[in-house]
Amino acid sequence: MFIREVTHLEKKNNTEYSTYKIVESVRIPRGPRQRILLNLGTDFSLAEDKWKDLISRIEELITGQEPLFEYPEEIETFARRYARKIIRQQSSVVQVREDSSPQYLPDYQIVDINSVENEDARTVGAEHVVLRTIKELGLEERLLELGFSDLQMKVAIGVIAGRMIDPASERATHIWLQGISGIDELMDTDFNHLSQDMVYKVSDRLLKHKQKIEEHLSWKERNLFNLKERIILYDLTNTFFEGSGKYNPKAHFGRSKEKRTDCSLVTLGLVLDADGFPKRSKIFNGNVSEPKTLKEMIQDLSCEKSLSKPIIVMDAGIATEANIKWLKDKDNQYPYLVVSRKKTKDIPDNIEMITVKEDKHTIVKIGLVENKESDEIELYCHSTGKEKKEKDMKSFFTQRLEEELEKANQSLLKKSGTKRYDKVVERIGRLKERFKRIAYRYEITIKKDSKTNKVVSINYHLKEQDTRDGLYSLRTNLKNLKEEEIWNIYNMLTNIEDAFCSMKSELGLRPVHHQKEFRVDGHLFITVLAYHILHTIRFKLQQKGIHYNWETIRHLLSTHVRISTMMKRKDSKTIHIRKSCKAELFHKKIYDALNLPHQPGKIIKTIL
Repeated sequence: MFIREVTHLEKKNNTEYSTYKIVESVRIPRGPRQRILLNLGTDFSLAEDKWKDLISRIEELITGQEPLFEYPEEIETFARRYARKIIRQQSSVVQVREDSSPQYLPDYQIVDINSVENEDARTVGAEHVVLRTIKELGLEERLLELGFSDLQMKVAIGVIAGRMIDPASERATHIWLQGISGIDELMDTDFNHLSQDMVYKVSDRLLKHKQKIEEHLSWKERNLFNLKERIILYDLTNTFFEGSGKYNPKAHFGRSKEKRTDCSLVTLGLVLDADGFPKRSKIFNGNVSEPKTLKEMIQDLSCEKSLSKPIIVMDAGIATEANIKWLKDKDNQYPYLVVSRKKTKDIPDNIEMITVKEDKHTIVKIGLVENKESDEIELYCHSTGKEKKEKDMKSFFTQRLEEELEKANQSLLKKSGTKRYDKVVERIGRLKERFKRIAYRYEITIKKDSKTNKVVSINYHLKEQDTRDGLYSLRTNLKNLKEEEIWNIYNMLTNIEDAFCSMKSELGLRPVHHQKEFRVDGHLFITVLAYHILHTIRFKLQQKGIHYNWETIRHLLSTHVRISTMMKRKDSKTIHIRKSCKAELFHKKIYDALNLPHQPGKIIKTIL
């Protein structure tokens, strides 16, 4: 075995270039011949004085010999890559058949069991689940229809799967695709030569076809699960940048939902149906006003006949009077159910409250009243669980605020403490901002000495007791629904909260490491695509009574791997077998629920 350099002439510009091939000498009945084992292409970059060592190491890997000395890392890397390719090219696929199958034929070999070695382990458990779900949603065919090449389509699928299985940056996904995951084997391709630039480019192409891809997935999910889509949920969340974000016009400072006020933000708007499947997504500026986004998102959604006049469900942040007026407008006339923005201090006396939920932890009571001025139904709700939670939070923050006020008081007695009136006022102002949830309940007075302009004392006391704990109200123009039906629709808002939570915790939505606008948008869109796949898997598992979260599923499936086993035969030839290990109990449970085979990938056998 040796490396041969072959010179070619480029006819277009009359220039020479070289290709490199691994060649072996063989003897046939007509005499000795040379056979090309592997074409290394034009970008083979190893220095010629290292070729001999490279070939020696490749032969050792193929035949299962132990090296006499340690090779440099560069040679070892090249050798393992090319040895794997040679073994694949010389291999034959073995059909998977059970021992009890009439087509099963045993293959007995005499081998040296002391020579058995295992290598090249790659995870395939979660990949098996994700890839089959992607195929079921027809995403592969849709990408090809949109002009993706076969390789671009497979890389795009790999990037989406990477966001689900090992969420990280696109750079880390490239490493995962090449060195950890076996998803390329499940797709009958090879990511060993995949460039990092290719990973970024498929992200850009996915973003370019964002609307068409979302429409396809929405249609496929609707037909796959026979979704009715009577109800539409809408909300926004934001994520923060690692870096300045100065190259992204959407990056702005705003109210961070992760309390990262030191970082610029970008906002993701998401529309879901009642079953939690995404319908539309849009990326807004980090400082966007939530109420102003509704019209654009709902108008875009209502272009589909199947989604005409759904019930719009929103949280209080978007349910402004202007938005309610737009929903009720004669050109729109959307049915809606929203959380009221008005402060509910007490339940009116003339309302009859009924219990809609009662368990060991909480009791929920609700009552309806008609508001003739707004031509709406108002639903007053009281939850003992919410009441306890709010009281505990207020108690905690009250204690913290009073401790800080006492520190400010004690500082007046210290020699180096803050005593100047303007500085103390500034300190108290910062405390009010920090504890604004409960600071409004306190009356704080600062007494100063007019001669020295120093503060003498800080006094505070509760000026009002909050009686709103556990109370909230809803408003709707759905007058034909009963109390419990309205409350059940409102509870669907937890679907969109779960979606954002899953994207941020399980799918790596935050933080964003990119700086350019289209790369940031691509990162967020890949996360939305990953959530489509995740929710499809979770929805199917829940129908089978399996309620694990995705993080648990992918963690336990990570123990299902593909592995190469090598062993020496009696005639000194080496057997190479590439196959997935036997599925364990948990693997089988998930595979059976999703109607998947227990053996991901093909069994490949090579004798060299």
